[in-house]
Amino acid sequence: MGGVALSGDPFAALGPMSEGGDAASRDGADAKPSRELGDYHIPVLREEVLEAIRPEPGMRIFDGTLGGGGHSEAFLRAGASVIACDQDLEAIAFATRRLASFGDRFTAVHANFAAMDRILEETGLGPVDGILLDLGVSSRHLDAAERGFSFQKDGPLDMRMNARAELSAADLVNDADEAELVRIFREYGEERASRRIAGAIVKARAERRIERTLELADLVASVLPRGGGKHPATRVFQALRIAVNDELGHLAMALEKSAGCLKPGGVLAVITFHSLEDRMVKRFLRRRSDKTIDRPEWPAPKPNPERCFDLVVRKPIAPSAEEQGANPRARSAKLRWAVRV
Repeated sequence: MGGVALSGDPFAALGPMSEGGDAASRDGADAKPSRELGDYHIPVLREEVLEAIRPEPGMRIFDGTLGGGGHSEAFLRAGASVIACDQDLEAIAFATRRLASFGDRFTAVHANFAAMDRILEETGLGPVDGILLDLGVSSRHLDAAERGFSFQKDGPLDMRMNARAELSAADLVNDADEAELVRIFREYGEERASRRIAGAIVKARAERRIERTLELADLVASVLPRGGGKHPATRVFQALRIAVNDELGHLAMALEKSAGCLKPGGVLAVITFHSLEDRMVKRFLRRRSDKTIDRPEWPAPKPNPERCFDLVVRKPIAPSAEEQGANPRARSAKLRWAVRV
């Protein structure tokens, strides 16, 4: 990549971990919530998650993507204690205020969920009875033009979930070489026209830097015809967001660490929003739940040494028609879950 480095370190640019209460509020003072509590983010598949994890008094649950705190609040209301993390300081500040009434049953940490083992070790709250990873981008990120996630709102081309991170979408668009842009759009956006788009970007940035979201969205639209009701820049923006935040790298790390952070009988629940995430979760759970493995050269199947989960439901759970009607952004969500053995 020309002059741009992606980091796989879940602690990169986060600084010291900050726990809930006053500490988290101070850390988030530069990113105060700008919305009312009920309008920050709508938790997806909440009832289905509760059915999978079954929170109750005495249980400890790790919420790896705190966001607006909707899922954490549901766990807390059921009597469980919650250790939550988010790489977005605004989310930490917002949810800490929202969930303050639950006292020391709620702990918030500024970190990426790929650091779950360290979080639980340093807080002394692990292993846990349940882990929830709600992947993707929140409604707050999409609706806040200044965060630069949306191709429908004009704002700086940013897309950093952790505002302290060094690499922004503008850095990638303007500094990555053409071959790297092609790879990002193809691998993370599954964009068939990745070469045409990357070529147009390189040509445009030779005249001046591309710094705004609508500037990039219009450039992509000038290369691709609009069809099927989807904006031509949808896949490009998804790809840049995934690359900027190393979402797939961090997900892979978190999945590998999950079994070691769960008690026997504990539940790992993951909500995905696009095929790249879902395929990764599906393959991981299958590899870690199959009782035996087999190869053509073996005379008989052998016990699977990697088995650590029981995959109770093999097909993903989708939002109900009622939920999709109330929250159109939930339409692509899928929930997969498994039990630690």
